[in-house]
Amino acid sequence: MKGLDNKVAIVTGGATMIGEAVARDLIAHGGRVVLADIDADKGAAAADRLGAAARFIRTDVTDDAAIAACVAGTVAAFGGVDFLVNCACTYVDNGAASTRAEWLQAFNVNVAGAAMTLQTCRPEMVKRGGGAVVNFASISATSAQAGRWLYPMSKAAIQQFTRSAALDLAADHIRVNSVSPGWTWSSIIETLSGGDKAKADEVAADYHILGRLGLPEEVAQVVSFLLSDHASFVSGADYACDGGYTALGPEGSAAAITRLMA
Repeated sequence: MKGLDNKVAIVTGGATMIGEAVARDLIAHGGRVVLADIDADKGAAAADRLGAAARFIRTDVTDDAAIAACVAGTVAAFGGVDFLVNCACTYVDNGAASTRAEWLQAFNVNVAGAAMTLQTCRPEMVKRGGGAVVNFASISATSAQAGRWLYPMSKAAIQQFTRSAALDLAADHIRVNSVSPGWTWSSIIETLSGGDKAKADEVAADYHILGRLGLPEEVAQVVSFLLSDHASFVSGADYACDGGYTALGPEGSAAAITRLMA
């Protein structure tokens, strides 16, 4: 994919299944990647699997000093920063019963963490003549989901953050886009399903035109496209990688009109 070779990316949430898949795809196209994650054991293991083109730097995106250390470490290891993928996320969400602390945690990780990481990467991207950013939004950003308030609202905020950043960073030749995955075989889905992918696919089938979960690799390919030169005229956009979830609508896949004639 054009424009990824010899480029350097920071992937927050890099120890997750999707984060590692993003890193793997970028490396496959000649990139070098720093995995930034709070989970030291999983992060180090992921970097080992990815090989010499990957580094792990333990990073808490709610800690500005840790973010600064990550960016400095990336520059020291690979010479600069071209790309940022904001994948770090918390799923804490008790809906209407969520506490103030939980609200603040959700927005601190999911929104402020992304914003502060971009703020810190920006000068390094400017030194390289520009760059590209992909923020992780979600199908949840535009749909009401029972019992979920914090996660959907934080992801809606990410979509607006993407638009605002795209406008203000354009003069620096930095493109900013977001990706909104549907249900994907990810660290959280694996945990919730007890590791039963077949069960997760079965449940997901009702909500996705393609009748299954997405794969981390499929999301990673969209991220790589958005970072690449093939997306050189794409900025401020949200790309759905959702198997038709957004298109499906409340009637689902069955012919609803026939119910009137039954």
